[in-house]
Amino acid sequence: MRLINRRPDRTAMLALAMLPFALVILAYVLGSAARLAENPADKLLPSLSTLGDAIARTAFSPDARTGDYLLLNDTLASLDRLISALALSTAIALVVGVLIGLLPAVRALLAPFVAMVSMVPPLALLPILFIVMGLGETSKIALITIGVTPFLIRDLAMRVQELPREQIIKAETLGASSWQIALRVVLPQIAPRLIDAVRLSLGPAFLFLIAAEAIAAESGLGYRIFLVRRYLAMDVILPYVAWITLLSVIMDYALVRLRRAAFPWFGGRGA
Repeated sequence: MRLINRRPDRTAMLALAMLPFALVILAYVLGSAARLAENPADKLLPSLSTLGDAIARTAFSPDARTGDYLLLNDTLASLDRLISALALSTAIALVVGVLIGLLPAVRALLAPFVAMVSMVPPLALLPILFIVMGLGETSKIALITIGVTPFLIRDLAMRVQELPREQIIKAETLGASSWQIALRVVLPQIAPRLIDAVRLSLGPAFLFLIAAEAIAAESGLGYRIFLVRRYLAMDVILPYVAWITLLSVIMDYALVRLRRAAFPWFGGRGA
């Protein structure tokens, strides 16, 4: 039997899925043990017990100065910025993307501009945003929105244009207006694709969030990572990086569940 036709059973699939994670952990443990054997004060690869102590200190013990649980406080601050920006980006992309994809005049007006804006490196705009909007929450949310929205608009517009032209013609034959076509024909079909586009935007959104928090913030996951880096506190940095990754996975899974619940007919497509 050819390899392309061999499908592992559920147990084998689980084992294969866990294997890369196990290898990474094993490599870390061996590397940490080797470095600590040479220098017990080494901070680059702290032991698992040291990582556990740092997690307990940041997640389960109140800070001596503020009384806050640092990991919880940082997580809530970052998620508030991230979710606010993603919600704003999604709303803008839904409206503008449908208009560009559906209306030729709007496409001629806005498509080149959106394409040009999408090529601007968002991080290059960060100093401008801080100067114009200040160092508060607005500039951080604006950075994420600027970084994510053009991609969402372009992706959504392309999905609208990919819809079968016959559907639009049939709706027009039945007397539907442009507004009705957008709501009754286009929107139900591109909504699940919008959810998938937001999933693909989670990585860049976290990148912009951490960059903004690293420069100007008083709390947040990115703020904490860049605060402790001056002390080479890898026992804090590594768990925070792992926690950010886990948050991304959880959000991605939640979006998949939302798509499958709201659009079960689309559930068999994509991851």
